[in-house]
Amino acid sequence: MTKVKQILLVFTFLCFTSSIIAQKSKRDQLEERRLELRQEITKINALLSKSTDKQKSKATLVEDLNYKINVRKNLIKVTNEQANLLTREINVNQNKISDLNKELEILKDNYAKLIVKSYKNKNQQSRIMFLLSANNFKQAYKRLQYINQYSDYQKKQGDEIVSKKEELVSLNKSLIEQKKSKDQLIRDNRKAQLALENDVIEQKKVIELIQKDLEKYTLQIKKKQTEVSKIDKEIKAIINRAIAKSRKKAGLKPSNKVGKAEEFALTAETKKLAASFLANKGKLPWPVEKGVVKMRYGRQPHPISRSVTIQSNGVRIATEEGAKVRAVFNGEVLAVTKPKRGSISVMIQHGNYVSSYTNLKEVFVTEGDKVKTKQNIGTVYKNSISNESILRFSIFKNSDTQNPAYWIYKM
Repeated sequence: MTKVKQILLVFTFLCFTSSIIAQKSKRDQLEERRLELRQEITKINALLSKSTDKQKSKATLVEDLNYKINVRKNLIKVTNEQANLLTREINVNQNKISDLNKELEILKDNYAKLIVKSYKNKNQQSRIMFLLSANNFKQAYKRLQYINQYSDYQKKQGDEIVSKKEELVSLNKSLIEQKKSKDQLIRDNRKAQLALENDVIEQKKVIELIQKDLEKYTLQIKKKQTEVSKIDKEIKAIINRAIAKSRKKAGLKPSNKVGKAEEFALTAETKKLAASFLANKGKLPWPVEKGVVKMRYGRQPHPISRSVTIQSNGVRIATEEGAKVRAVFNGEVLAVTKPKRGSISVMIQHGNYVSSYTNLKEVFVTEGDKVKTKQNIGTVYKNSISNESILRFSIFKNSDTQNPAYWIYKM
């Protein structure tokens, strides 16, 4: 075999191996995501369905069902991707089995011819006679080498047949497992599809009831959004005052640039804290131990009245009654707001970042306290009308909102 052929064979092997590793990695990722979504549905059923339908408002029921529907759709999508990937792998394995069977037939045929030829040679002339009939020692030595090489070749052919058979058995076994996995995924998807259809039917029924009095619900939604916007403005105002205070303390003048937001003036210590907070982006713990995100970050239409657009500066997390609220990172309590009417908010500063926790019933910290990651800072307030325990959680860089899903682990 030439050096060029050897290099080509090595390159082909490496490409094939890389393809197998990539396929396995993709399969593992999909399976991990599928299990996460199934666990999320379990959490939804546990957290959102503790109260009976009669205890919940129609608006809350629609929100809950809307959330479940979206998760189920994602689950079905991921399961379909898994099934399609398995289909491709099954097809590849079937082609490989077909090729191996052909190779095995050729090997067996060649081996049979080799045995017949060997048997005929033994009858016509023994090995000893073949060696003794040599004209000289050199020729006898070459004949001996030929006999040994022929014998080795026979053995190699036999070993290759055994190896191909073992590979064939392994591939067949793998194929059977793949088909079983695919069948199971199809069964799981049918169940998920059925559950999704039931949720959609239930949601439509509730929405039909709401449509009869849509104007009233739309006004309620707008009123609630106004209250949320008011709290958001208060939080932003507190952060802006803290920024101005830090800049004054550092002897910095306000920026004259139009539209440019002010930034915290950081000390060496707070710079280090901010860098550490940023380094943990995507790895921060959840602000509650158990929870599901009922509303995500950004502008979005309301599930009941599509004409109403909601601006969410953070996320709304449904959790257990009396759930403890935890600091997502080391920092200092920037503010604790306790309005005469409404729930409590806590803001924690992490350098030039701020994490905000709203809708608390009670708090365990005061302004200026140093807190550690996962330290309990309060408990979530339970709404007596909707019978829900919802935490509103936000992250800011200076006074600009951030998407918490990018910061919290697997949110």
